[in-house]
Amino acid sequence: MTVTTPPPSFRLAVLLTMLVALGPLSTDLYLPALPTLARAFGSDAAGVQLTLSVFLVGFAFGQLFYGPLSDRFGRRPLLLGGLAIYCLATIACILAQSIEMLIAARFVQALGACAGPVLGRAVVRDVWGATESARIIAYMGGAMAIAPLLGPTLGGFLTVLFGWQSNFVVLLLICIAQTIAVARLLGESNVYRHPGATHPRQLLANFRLLLASRSFLGYVLTFSFSYSALFAFISASSFVLSERHGLTPEVFGMSFGLVVAGYVLGSLASGKLVRRFGGDTLLAFGAWLGAVAGLCMAALEFSGANSIAAILGPMFFCTVATGLVMPNAIAKALAPYPAMVGSASALMGFVQMSLAAVVGVAVGHALSGGGGALAAGVAICTALAPLSYMTLIRPGRGA
Repeated sequence: MTVTTPPPSFRLAVLLTMLVALGPLSTDLYLPALPTLARAFGSDAAGVQLTLSVFLVGFAFGQLFYGPLSDRFGRRPLLLGGLAIYCLATIACILAQSIEMLIAARFVQALGACAGPVLGRAVVRDVWGATESARIIAYMGGAMAIAPLLGPTLGGFLTVLFGWQSNFVVLLLICIAQTIAVARLLGESNVYRHPGATHPRQLLANFRLLLASRSFLGYVLTFSFSYSALFAFISASSFVLSERHGLTPEVFGMSFGLVVAGYVLGSLASGKLVRRFGGDTLLAFGAWLGAVAGLCMAALEFSGANSIAAILGPMFFCTVATGLVMPNAIAKALAPYPAMVGSASALMGFVQMSLAAVVGVAVGHALSGGGGALAAGVAICTALAPLSYMTLIRPGRGA
């Protein structure tokens, strides 16, 4: 079978951005509804927060299968299969009658949603190559952030006007539109079909090779800790801002959007500056910026400055940092592995989402002790990002 790689184009970048955005949108859209879900199902904050953390667990494990399968069979059929799973699971979310049913449906939903990010990144690497992929991923990140920028605001209004189920109805409609777009517009990009990519022995060999690389592990841990700080905010912000500060779902959505605007700024700046300064320089600057912002958030929280500005201000700069770190770390991690980019992207996504899930569960369970859990989680994760960089991928160290 002849495989024709789709040419780089603005239309392809937009489609891939939509696919990558499905995961963040699946968490951010219904954030304002979390307190409502707790009341509707008679659950506590930790129980409702599991709908987020379990989603990440499914998201993490699903990527381990999509990546190698796409190296063997191609990106397009796996994307279509993942979107079909997502649609069916979202219907189950809408019909859920208990928090346990919703948690289970969210796990399956994640198994479908993870196809978009892991295979979207792989297609970028297939089409744009090692040198341009950092710039394209950065611009995609800026555009993709429109989803979490607007998602909580839209979700707040949907929750107030139509109930929590309306958020999942919107997600279902988005997934249907994406499925049609992939079926009609996306060609196959994988020209390095590897017949042994799904063999267990080959899979383990690939993963061992990746984990043995100091640089790959360093890039993955740096951006995973940076993302985990963001997920700590995603997990706890609706309860901290709504219950401590009394924000309505609509106002919470707008406050969340302000923080996500930092990610847009960081991603767009990365896309503009990466050719001038290089990916490692921007990544290192972003990691240290996040660490300083996280330390400021913790200092304000534990000094008694319990205001909305003391949370949103430092978190804005944390998300700027994440926008600088993630696209460059992703591109640098994938660049050396064109023949197994699906497996590399899968392992990277698994580590990212597993760490974020652990952070989310820890923060969720610690919320009963007060809002300090949010600041502590952000501070710890942002400090570990530059530590990973300095230890594993500082220029001059071996791979």
